[in-house]
Amino acid sequence: QVQLVESGGGLVQAGGSLRLSCTASGSFSSVYTVGWFRQAPGKQRELVARISVSGRTNYAVSVKGRFTISRDNAKNTVYLQMDSLKPEDTAVYYCNADVSSTGSLASYWGQGTQVAVSS
Repeated sequence: QVQLVESGGGLVQAGGSLRLSCTASGSFSSVYTVGWFRQAPGKQRELVARISVSGRTNYAVSVKGRFTISRDNAKNTVYLQMDSLKPEDTAVYYCNADVSSTGSLASYWGQGTQVAVSS
């Protein structure tokens, strides 16, 4: 069983910063690509940023230059540093990870953490 737990969400004023964390726990061998997604009310879930096991990253155009994804493999944790936040960044943020365990690879989702940016 693998669990992904997100933390770090909250309410912040426009221009402020937050750092989200996503930690994998349970029984597994390796954590591969991890992505941060977000879903605003009435909108589809969208990819925000993704990081491979080697550290290669890619970002949505809307957050490039403001958000930074990083990982600490020793802690099985991926971070999303969000700077210069805008009201349109308001959403529930989810992490998604490809995890290997018992010889198979599966995709897992966290429960989500709310980010609210006030103008």
